[in-house]
Amino acid sequence: MNKVRVAVLGYGHLGKWHCQKVDAHKDVADFVAIVEKFPAGQEAARAGHPHVKIVDDIKEIINEIDAAFVVTPTSTHFELVSYLLQNNKHVFCEKPLCSNDEEAKKLKEIASSKNVVLQVGHSERFHEAWDKLKEKFQTLTPPYSIRINRSASFKGRATDVDVVQDLAIHDLDLILYLFKQRPTKISAHGYKIRTNNWDHATIHLEMENNCQADIVIGRNSVKEMRDLEVISKHGMTTIDLFTNKIFEATNSTYPDGTFVKEEAYTKRDHLLLEHQSFYHSIQNAKPAIIGLKDGLNAVHLVDSALKSLATGETVSVNLG
Repeated sequence: MNKVRVAVLGYGHLGKWHCQKVDAHKDVADFVAIVEKFPAGQEAARAGHPHVKIVDDIKEIINEIDAAFVVTPTSTHFELVSYLLQNNKHVFCEKPLCSNDEEAKKLKEIASSKNVVLQVGHSERFHEAWDKLKEKFQTLTPPYSIRINRSASFKGRATDVDVVQDLAIHDLDLILYLFKQRPTKISAHGYKIRTNNWDHATIHLEMENNCQADIVIGRNSVKEMRDLEVISKHGMTTIDLFTNKIFEATNSTYPDGTFVKEEAYTKRDHLLLEHQSFYHSIQNAKPAIIGLKDGLNAVHLVDSALKSLATGETVSVNLG
């Protein structure tokens, strides 16, 4: 089977990690080029990958590749993904797939006529915890409530976008992935603290059958938190995504007489798994593990949350 000829677009913080993962898949991937427009990034790319071609424009190598990883700022995703699809290239795009619903609609039109793999980098789906809990969450009797916290201290990265596009998109996607009841309305409020974009936000989702979810996200916090909590008449489940532990309290006592069960799970290399899935889909003509519809739905929820933040009003959700 022929190797997939690959380019990585962007050599920033995350782009460097993607380049390492391409190198780790020499059995299936031929690392052709890194596309980086900034001189300092080009110099770093040459030092880190001396046998890879370094260019400043994707057009220079478009006929030399089969697939590309788009790891550039969000504002560039629509243009780059569109160009790659129009040239019949397989695409892995880091989240979000694009910036808003208007761009999403155009991308859908382009992608619908192409026989290529389009995978979106919603890496939070790869936690081992979900292998253990997804079926349980999918069969919960409504109503139930979900609460997600994702906060971090300020790091000075991704300030070209707001905290909803940068962080909350992970959790909005997880709600679609893990739970059967779909969001119907979104309301949000937030604060612009260090940047001209939203640096902190609280997002409330009204869901089918009286279910609800609350997401609290911040990038100017005094401590880091990443957890997901679900409560229903069956009890409570909390997943600590920092310590890789699951805590469950049901409506009865456990055999050992305790009320809370704690279970550890293995931390995974999510980026490595994403790369494996991408190459597998290409070489076996299989749909992407996280495809166009997933990416577009996540963008729609982000766009709806941003509209609510801007207007202070509740926004109706219309998922594909």
